Amino acid sequence: MTSKTISRRDLLKGSGAVIVGFNLFGPAARLLAQGAQGGTPISNAGGLPSTELDSWIAVAADGTVSVFTSKVDLGTGTGTALGQIVAEELDVPVGKIRMVIGDTDKSVDQGRTSASRTLERAGPQMRQAAAAARQELLHRASAKLGVSAEQLVVSGGVVSAGGSGDTVSYAALVGGKRFDTKISASGEQWDLKVAPEIKPKDPKDYKVVGTPVPRFDLPPKFTGEFTYSADVRLPGMLHGRVVRPPVVNSAPLTVDESSIRQIPGIVKVVHEGSFVGVVAETEWAAIQAAKALKVTWSTPPKQFPAGPAAMYEYLRNTKSFADRAGTEKGNAAGALLQASKKFDNTYYWPFQMHAMIGPSCAVADVRGDKATIWSGSQAPFITRNGVARLLGLPEQNVHFIYTEGSGCYGRLEPDDAPEDAALMSRATGKPVRVHWMREDEHGWEPKGPPQLISIRSGLDAQGKVVGWDYSERTLPWTDARLSPMLASRQTGIKPDENGVFLGGNDGAAYNFEDRKAVVSGIPWIMSANPLRTCNLRAPYSQARCFATESQMDEMAAAAGADPLEFRLRHLSGNESKRVVDVLRAVAGRAQWQARPSPQAGKSGNVVTGRGLALSGLSGTVVAQVAEIELDKSTGKVTVKKVTVAHDCGIIVNPDGVRNQIEGNVIQGASRALMEEVDFDSAGVKSLNWQSYPIIRFDEVPDVEIVLINQPAMQPMGAGEAASIATGAAIANAIFDAVGVRLRQAPFTPERVLRALRGGAA
Repeated sequence: MTSKTISRRDLLKGSGAVIVGFNLFGPAARLLAQGAQGGTPISNAGGLPSTELDSWIAVAADGTVSVFTSKVDLGTGTGTALGQIVAEELDVPVGKIRMVIGDTDKSVDQGRTSASRTLERAGPQMRQAAAAARQELLHRASAKLGVSAEQLVVSGGVVSAGGSGDTVSYAALVGGKRFDTKISASGEQWDLKVAPEIKPKDPKDYKVVGTPVPRFDLPPKFTGEFTYSADVRLPGMLHGRVVRPPVVNSAPLTVDESSIRQIPGIVKVVHEGSFVGVVAETEWAAIQAAKALKVTWSTPPKQFPAGPAAMYEYLRNTKSFADRAGTEKGNAAGALLQASKKFDNTYYWPFQMHAMIGPSCAVADVRGDKATIWSGSQAPFITRNGVARLLGLPEQNVHFIYTEGSGCYGRLEPDDAPEDAALMSRATGKPVRVHWMREDEHGWEPKGPPQLISIRSGLDAQGKVVGWDYSERTLPWTDARLSPMLASRQTGIKPDENGVFLGGNDGAAYNFEDRKAVVSGIPWIMSANPLRTCNLRAPYSQARCFATESQMDEMAAAAGADPLEFRLRHLSGNESKRVVDVLRAVAGRAQWQARPSPQAGKSGNVVTGRGLALSGLSGTVVAQVAEIELDKSTGKVTVKKVTVAHDCGIIVNPDGVRNQIEGNVIQGASRALMEEVDFDSAGVKSLNWQSYPIIRFDEVPDVEIVLINQPAMQPMGAGEAASIATGAAIANAIFDAVGVRLRQAPFTPERVLRALRGGAA
């Protein structure tokens, strides 16, 4: 790859294309203040105007259609699904679609790619953009063919005039010229409404949406031709490595540059504030220099709790800064006083990593007052604007080009590596590539926060839940616009400690008459440290589902009820119909046999169990049945099969949805069985795959899927929801197998054995 960039105008000149699009942002007055100011957020400003028909879709002379979006495909297949939506509205073959994603110079800012809401929010935007383009093209075809637009038919990008036999292609209509036409648009980013007055196709007429289209990105990945962020190479490019402190929250007192003079190819030591990095001609020289550079570090002003157990005590005993109420009705405390049976349990969820298989990587080319960045990011404009703030440049002077990494699940919203590379490129005046090492990634990536959840609930004499009091204590994670990356913090940009994310609900879908849910945010060290918190796939939801579904399962057992029947008796009304449907669907596919848990009559060292759990996210509803095998002599839990019923509204690409469900279940099982960050007061100790294991191929369960399509609904997203209930279903399957309840994740052999011996689990 070369450093040459091509403008949208140059692209049009070379391809004979026309671009259609719409404006979102107003004048530059929307820009927020920049510079190294404490608590100054970066702005959302950026992107092409969205009320002009030149920002979304380009039709080239050969009939190919380029679709421009700031939503990125993180390996979830959303790029293909968005392409299907455009192909459907324009009546062009899917094979003619070309997706251009995550380029801040070539797209409208549609907001970050997160929360499994790309299809829910960007899908309608792309559909309306394509419908607007189709309307304008038919208007032009009407004039060309001399018949009304209502009499025209489109097939394969060719417009026909009824029975006359006259035709004209989209490419011929465009003729290499711009539309110079505007269409209405209102709102911002996720909430952008594009040309709402234009009527798109009726879903009953869909021919492309709802079909299993192969992902656009897979062929070059299979052949090794795909350019990942780690593959980007520029002429004259140098290599950088960041030097991290051995103890958290330390600042460099002295940096001895003479300590690396003997290493050939060293270009520069970059030292700005607390940021220290080395730049070399080769990657190996940069690696050697980063390890050899002698830096005297200060004593840290603060220390972390000395390990996971101390962290839970910190959560339990530290005064909260915010208490956010979720669903609340009736009088939970009063109802609990009247309960025939009472349940009071606490559940523990640890720090967990995003654990990307390939460490973060970025290339930056900073030349004077302009910069170009190649890297992965869930939020191209937030990354662009963060780099601009770091460098003191106008945001429009930074060009971010999305290049896919090896994973994310929240890690890249945005990423640290672009800022590392930008600082080093500015210091050297040449392009610099920064590729983190495994110990960098494990040690310094922001983590999914730990959660301490207590639930008090009760049953009446008839086995009905009376009283539900949910209390959660956790660390917040901060909006990427407000929480600077490591390099920004180390050079003096302070985080804005407002705007933190907690949520305030327990995630339970049940119709409890008396319920209360409170999530308490516990203050955390906000300076640059290796135990930063950020969103990890379906933030907070795995722990909440583990706690609520374990509590439901325990009450079902106490009531002598079948776990499925017990859940169904607490779901009623039209708002619960989709929930009931997924429960019945998963039970049918899993051949669920009604009986209470735990299963009676188990003998021998190796026993089996089944567990049920229910979850939802952003409108998607999921139910899962996990079937496990447990070796009582070793404590090892093996997940043999997970059956999933999944309702995410209208299904755009069923093959893509199945892929996402399978990946969700695999990662959910990994997080439930083995993933936990080990640390002490000095920092993270889990610095490799031995100390932070993830699930391996021979441990992957079979996954069976029931897709429930809702053509009358909008798409709800399938990127995260199926990851939530897996851990809860496994926990309930363990109880079904051996009659002990694990209340702390992950469910390691040591914890299982401790529970079997009567100890705390």
